[in-house]
Amino acid sequence: MTTTASKRLGVGIVGAGEVFQVCHGPCLFLMSHLFSIESVCDISRKNADFCAAKWHIPQATTDPRAVFSNPSVDVVFVLTSDDSHTPLAVAALQAGKHVMLEKPVALSIPSAQQIIDAERASPGRKRVFVGYMRRYAPSYLGAFKRELATMPRISYARVRDFSGPNAYFVDGSGTFQAKNNDFPPNAGAERDARLEDLFRQAFPGQEITDEHRRFCRFLGSLGSHDLSLLRETLGSPESIAGVSANDPFYSTIMNYRNKDGTPFSVTYESGIDEIPIFDAHIAVYSARKRVWIQYDSPYVKGLPIKVHVEEVNDQGEPQKREILCSYKDAYTCELEQLHACLVDGKEIKTSVTDALEDLKLFDMLYKKWQSSRTDA
Repeated sequence: MTTTASKRLGVGIVGAGEVFQVCHGPCLFLMSHLFSIESVCDISRKNADFCAAKWHIPQATTDPRAVFSNPSVDVVFVLTSDDSHTPLAVAALQAGKHVMLEKPVALSIPSAQQIIDAERASPGRKRVFVGYMRRYAPSYLGAFKRELATMPRISYARVRDFSGPNAYFVDGSGTFQAKNNDFPPNAGAERDARLEDLFRQAFPGQEITDEHRRFCRFLGSLGSHDLSLLRETLGSPESIAGVSANDPFYSTIMNYRNKDGTPFSVTYESGIDEIPIFDAHIAVYSARKRVWIQYDSPYVKGLPIKVHVEEVNDQGEPQKREILCSYKDAYTCELEQLHACLVDGKEIKTSVTDALEDLKLFDMLYKKWQSSRTDA
């Protein structure tokens, strides 16, 4: 097994689909001074073999147990669909491996708690890092938080994520993704069964309709990015004022308080349309200043993440500023932090315990949505 003295971690990939081929794979390959991909697993044998050939990975398999038992693997990247996150993360921890778990950590509070319990009981106290890459972007950690700190009292905030058709960005990313569908005949049914179990956990005692399923999957996809970023920026809300769930667009108004006790509201609006313009940002407003950070598609490497400031100067005049802290993409920064946490023992900001707070916020949204449907 790789030693920390070499400063290079052996990586095992479970899930060699889009997020690996377009995002993590290129980053890991360019970060060969920190990581070495030792094994790749996918439910599609063709996907596994394609990735092994493309990135010169020694082991290709369709059995995740082969990754977990590989002595060259220090950390397992779980990049599968969200229904299988918990069993795979738990199995990797039980095998004595660290885990890099793509968001969402899970779709229900009980399933996330299983990962926390497995992490605490793992041999050698292995650790789980959850992949919320937007929270590691240099412009967020630098300019955005710096400007936010100068705002004495918040009047309003908005979180938006209109992502457009993802295929447009992937096709133009220059990563040449392979899409194969040589899946085992029972794979779809097993996946559906896992999802139904998660839906029952997320909506206990309720009849699970397609509306429930779509809402849960949506929050697990786009929502987990946005609401996790919101939590780090402003904390969790006191309460939910209202929820609108009209798939594929969702919105909510959340109630917050400043440190002096004055209230303010936060609007979250998100959806997927057919316009290939990626509009994801968080904006914070005060009496004399507006600050927002604008994210572009993470599927195109190196696109700038900019911070915008509109304010009134000492002469009462409006002025605008645009700040760009770095062209280093958020996935690269996230993986640098992963390495520092696992090798140097740094605290993991995006831990499973942290991600559990997202699921608690999801639960608040579900309950408000359900109560409004009942009242209607």
